[in-house]
Amino acid sequence: MVRFTRIGKLFAYVFLTIYALIIVVPFTMMVMNSFKSMRELFLKPFSLPSAFKFDNFIKAWNFANIGVGYRNSLIVAGTTVVIVVLLASMFAYMVSKYDFSFRRGVFLYTMLGLALPARLAVIPIFILLRNMNLTNSLTGLVLIYSSINLPFSIFILKNFIDAVPNELCEAARIDGASVGYIYYKLILPLTRPALSIVAIVTFVNVWNDFFFPLILINDRSKATITLAVSMFFGEYSIQWPLLFAGLTLSIAPTVILFLIFSRFFIAGMTQGAIK
Repeated sequence: MVRFTRIGKLFAYVFLTIYALIIVVPFTMMVMNSFKSMRELFLKPFSLPSAFKFDNFIKAWNFANIGVGYRNSLIVAGTTVVIVVLLASMFAYMVSKYDFSFRRGVFLYTMLGLALPARLAVIPIFILLRNMNLTNSLTGLVLIYSSINLPFSIFILKNFIDAVPNELCEAARIDGASVGYIYYKLILPLTRPALSIVAIVTFVNVWNDFFFPLILINDRSKATITLAVSMFFGEYSIQWPLLFAGLTLSIAPTVILFLIFSRFFIAGMTQGAIK
């Protein structure tokens, strides 16, 4: 266990307080300004709204078609989470518990995805999806996000599956359990904290991404929530209150998701740190 001196604790508290303020203050200002008029926003940007204009959210919802953005982002993020959790857990189980030629090389090859940002290969990705007729489609986004999030997910899950005793798997095989049964009944329940980490991180990454929808989607009916909110950026002006209201609506699902599943996320991180 790491022990801190009094000075170390003081520096830790100061650092964490500053970090919390850096995160909380912009978020709080965004929420407060989403209830203001344009005039009040520029005159009193750091104060509470004199009157809460809830119609900003209604206007933002209708103007940017937030409902369609929610639907598309939910489809893309939910499908990506399912694909990543299944593929990453099966691959990590194979690499961790089965001995075969080039096992280490295959694992290291997948880890290259952590070192090479996908945005550097945006042109080849776009050409590939265009040749497959998957541009301007949610399926193309799902394929991209799945491939991007697999390396990190495999890395996390493999470390957890390595901690599962091999004797448990051997005993299950002796009892006649199949590979699929061991994976479903033994590996998945024991790695539930890691699966929660992978699911939450993947969902948040996909939900908040703006880059690939901007590059690939040109049909407003297929816009994700981040792309829908960008509608508030005009050529000559920006509707700041509506923009802040739209941003508040866009991040609300991820905040609610984390608040609901935060204990699973923290438990997974703590268990991984202990291991």
